[in-house]
Amino acid sequence: MNLDNIRIVLVNTSHPGNIGGVARAMKNMGLSRLYLVDPKQYPDEQADWRAASAIDILHSAVVVPTLEDAIGDCQFVVGTSARERRIPWPLLDPRQCAQRMASASVGEQVAVLFGREDRGLTNEELKVCNLHLNVPTAEAYSSLNLAMAVQIVCYELRMLQAQPQLPATEDAQWDTPFATSDNMERFYTHLEQTLIDVEFLDPAAPRQLMSRLRRLYSRVRLDEMELNILRGILTETQKWVQRGRRSGQ
Repeated sequence: MNLDNIRIVLVNTSHPGNIGGVARAMKNMGLSRLYLVDPKQYPDEQADWRAASAIDILHSAVVVPTLEDAIGDCQFVVGTSARERRIPWPLLDPRQCAQRMASASVGEQVAVLFGREDRGLTNEELKVCNLHLNVPTAEAYSSLNLAMAVQIVCYELRMLQAQPQLPATEDAQWDTPFATSDNMERFYTHLEQTLIDVEFLDPAAPRQLMSRLRRLYSRVRLDEMELNILRGILTETQKWVQRGRRSGQ
């Protein structure tokens, strides 16, 4: 496991004190890469005060305007979610998820996304994730403070780091780098347009087709070569459609 390849990403955080608390939780467990997506109030003295001795992590945080800027170069993205979704996504608890993240971090960039304090991550943000992570809590009171949620995930990673050696996974022995989030988003845009061109997808009534296809490809995890092959097929399909339309005129 390489903790330097794992980043904690906070999306649209409202309270600056929570950002400082997250920095402290990260430093407790040996993580150092913090990304802030369009925070409501930052920099701020409350963040500095809550960070305490983790002020170095706070001041080295990368502040970006969009989620794409925070995870574009990542090959493995995990989104925290407290709600059941209309289309179920692979959902793991922190311990299970930490094992997947630890294995991926050996040779890949890994991001863990935490959403807004009041409503978490949006459905669109969760769609870019390979896995969803849920922290089991008591039904009577399931609300977790943002820093507490980050601490739980970081703790599980810390415990794995203390192990002498993680078991080898199939992904760790793959011969080609896995596709980055940026390249996957370009693929989904290309795929959607091709499905419209062949009249398989009606943009006026898309239903859940693209969401289900995203879930499929997130579960499979395409590498860069596989992604290039699929995009080549899509390009040739579009050319075939265009030739057919011209010959029919």
